[in-house]
Amino acid sequence: MSGVNYYRGFDYEKARKLILQTLKEDIGIGDITSEIMIDKGSRSSAEILVKETGIIAGLKIFQLVFELIDHKTKFQFTSKDGDKVKRNEVIGVIRGNTRSLLAGERTALNILQRMSGIATLTNRIITKLNNRTIQIIDTRKTTPNFRLFEKLAVRIGGGSNHRAGLYDMILIKDNHIEAAGGISAALNRLRKNKARINKKAEIEVKNIEELKEVLANGKGLIDRIMLDNFSMEELVKAVKMNRGNIEFEISGGVNESNIANYRNVRNVEYISMGSLTHSAGSLDISLNFIT
Repeated sequence: MSGVNYYRGFDYEKARKLILQTLKEDIGIGDITSEIMIDKGSRSSAEILVKETGIIAGLKIFQLVFELIDHKTKFQFTSKDGDKVKRNEVIGVIRGNTRSLLAGERTALNILQRMSGIATLTNRIITKLNNRTIQIIDTRKTTPNFRLFEKLAVRIGGGSNHRAGLYDMILIKDNHIEAAGGISAALNRLRKNKARINKKAEIEVKNIEELKEVLANGKGLIDRIMLDNFSMEELVKAVKMNRGNIEFEISGGVNESNIANYRNVRNVEYISMGSLTHSAGSLDISLNFIT
């Protein structure tokens, strides 16, 4: 996985702004402990120690944190984003001004740990699914102001991204349908406006009857149908009805414990899982000063 360019198209400017905001939250008026305990010109080295097995994700972001504090900080990594790392493995060393290293330590580790936890969970789910015809994708159930990094972590773990936000894809969900007056009314509104918006359109259905309505009236209009909380029996029926004409996305009720149930599913392009981001733990990683 480490040979993939996960950062293609990545918004570094947005990342810098988010990191600077986080550093401001942590440092505030200054690191008063380091100012007391550490000489201004002191220099140190520290090793990055992984304390549990997983997929490492966010090393470039980790590096960016320290570079924003002190561009003279030096890095030597022995692993790349997407690599599997083992418990008690040292994956790199950083060198620089001691106060700078201490100022960036917590922010850099928080991001690296969180991203690695998400990448690890994503990779584990993909392995359990063992179905290359289905892409595991994330949702908007992300940590506020951290979506940029969490969606990057999903990609590093081998998954794919759903829409980045409300602005880059039309997704007609149950509340939109209810507010619009039903599926037919929602499709009519989409028909009148899709050319102007010029974005892909997806619609959520909760049962076979709603699916029938979309298949009958959404041809050439809907690019993807989200099957929300369909049972396996309903899913099989839905696939037969669709005959591969419109992309299918399975959503709702899918988790790590039951993902293997979808191993033999065909003619479904995506499984979306909010748990990739909202339920992932952080990988245990520390930054230890060395002599």
